[in-house]
Amino acid sequence: MIESKSAPGGMNPQQLLGIRRGIEKESLRCEPDGALAMSPHPVNLGSALTHPHITTDFSESQVELITGVHTGVQACIDELREVQKFTLQSMGDEILWVSSMPCKLPADDAIPLGQYGSSNVGMAKTVYRSGLGYRYGRRMQTISGIHYNWSMPDVSSQAYFGLIRNFRRHAFLLLYLFGASPAVCESFVAGRSHSLQVLHPGTMGLPHATSLRMGRLGYQSDAQSALAVSYNSLEGYAASLHQALTVPYAPYQAIGVRAPDGHFRQLSTSLLQIENEFYGTIRPKRVIFQGERPLHALRERGVEYVEVRLMDLDPFEPVGINARTLRFLDVFLLHCLSQPSPDDSPHEIAAMARNQQCVAERGREPGLRLQRGDATVALRDWGLELVHALAPMAQTLDAAHGSSDYQDAVAHAEHALQHPDTLPSARVLRSVEQDFGGSFSAFAKGHSARTKAQELAIPLAAHALAHFQQLAEASRQAQHETEQADSLPFDRYLEQYLSPQRLGQPAARV
Repeated sequence: MIESKSAPGGMNPQQLLGIRRGIEKESLRCEPDGALAMSPHPVNLGSALTHPHITTDFSESQVELITGVHTGVQACIDELREVQKFTLQSMGDEILWVSSMPCKLPADDAIPLGQYGSSNVGMAKTVYRSGLGYRYGRRMQTISGIHYNWSMPDVSSQAYFGLIRNFRRHAFLLLYLFGASPAVCESFVAGRSHSLQVLHPGTMGLPHATSLRMGRLGYQSDAQSALAVSYNSLEGYAASLHQALTVPYAPYQAIGVRAPDGHFRQLSTSLLQIENEFYGTIRPKRVIFQGERPLHALRERGVEYVEVRLMDLDPFEPVGINARTLRFLDVFLLHCLSQPSPDDSPHEIAAMARNQQCVAERGREPGLRLQRGDATVALRDWGLELVHALAPMAQTLDAAHGSSDYQDAVAHAEHALQHPDTLPSARVLRSVEQDFGGSFSAFAKGHSARTKAQELAIPLAAHALAHFQQLAEASRQAQHETEQADSLPFDRYLEQYLSPQRLGQPAARV
C-alpha cells in the first residue's frame, strides 16, 4: 500500500514509484582458452552502430549490452539477461569475460578498435577510439564495468548536481561494498609502472584491494586530473568541459590529428576529443537528438538523468549485478538527492580523489582511515554511519512497493561492512586461491565458461529469439541507410561536428 505521507527529503511515494533505470554492461569476448577474441563483432548480433541493445565499447572485442528504461528493478535485470542470452547464443564457442579486469591481452597495438562501417558517424567513432589508444593505451580501455542510468520525476538540474556532489563524497562506500577487481592477469601491467604485488605466478594484485579498475591502474588520467571539475552548477560544469573540448593540449598536439600517411590518429588535439572521454564516477546526462553534442543538450534542456559509472562486474552473478545491488543503489542515490549538499571545493575534490584511490587499493585493510573535512575517520565507522542513515529511505521505498526488498538490501550492506570477508573482492581472492591454484585468469575463465553454460541451458523463448533476430536485421539495414545518406566528405563532417559552436552557449546571467 502507498502511504500518503512524504518520503524523507520531501519526496512523495508517486515520485518514488516513478524512478526510471537502465543498465549498460561491458564485457570482453574471449576465446575458450581465455585469450582476447580477435574476431569481428559477430554478424548475427547486428550492427554495432545502430542496434539499440547490443553494441561495442572501445574494442571490437568488447561487447556492450544495453537495456531499455524500466520502472521495475527486476524487469531491468530480466531484460539484461535476455540480451545477454541472445549474445551468448550468437558467439560460437567464445565466452564473455565475467571480470572487469581483462583477460590475456595481446600487444597493445594489436587490440582491435571498434569498427562501425563507412558512414561519417561510424568512422568518427573508430577515430575517437584510436585517439583513446594514443592517449591512454589500449589495454586500459579494455577494462569493463556496469553503468547504471537513473532518474526520478520532477528533479531539477540543480537538485541532480546536489545528488552528484553527495554521491562523490560517499562513493567510497560503493567501491568498498561492490568492488570486485582485486587482481589482474600479469599481461595487463606488462611494461607498465605499477604498485601491484605478485599474488601467484601470472597473477598480480593487492591483498586488501576492492576495485583496481577504479584505482590508479584503471580509468584514471593525469591529464584529466588537472581539470578538477566542479559540480556546483550546470553552468560551471559545462564551462569546464567546454574549455577541455576546445583548448589544444600540448601532449596531444604532439600526437597530431593525422599520421604522416594521412590516416586519422584522433579527432582533435584538445584535452577531451568529445564529452564521453571525461572520466568520472558519475555523470549528468541528457538524451541527445541525432547529431547533437551532449554538452549542447545539457545546456539547452538541463540534466535528465545521472549515469553511475563505478560498478565493477560481479563475476559471481549471471549478468554481473543483481537486483539487491540495484536496490541499494536506488536508496543510496535517493539519500544523496534528499540530503543537504554543500558546494564542493578544490580541497574537497582532491580529498575525494585520495579516498577513492585508497579504498580501491586498500579498502579491506583493517583500521583503514579516510579523509573527511580536516580530520580522518575509520572507513568502517563512516560506512556504518551512512548505511544507518539510509534506513528511513529504504522503509519508505518498501512502503511504496509493498515489499521489504529495499530494507533487505541495506541490511545486507551493513552485514558486509561488519564482515569484510563476505565482500565480492574478498570472495574473488579467496576463490582464485582456493579453487584455481592462485590464477586470476583461470578463475575468470572458469566462471565465464560456467556462466555461459548455465545461461544457454535455458534457451531464449522462441518469441524472444525472433525479436532479437528482427532487431539485428533492422540494425544492419539502418547502418546501410546511414551510409547511403552521407553527403559530406569525412573531413568536412568532423569540422562541423567538432565546431565549438555546436557545444551550445553558456547560460545567460540575469
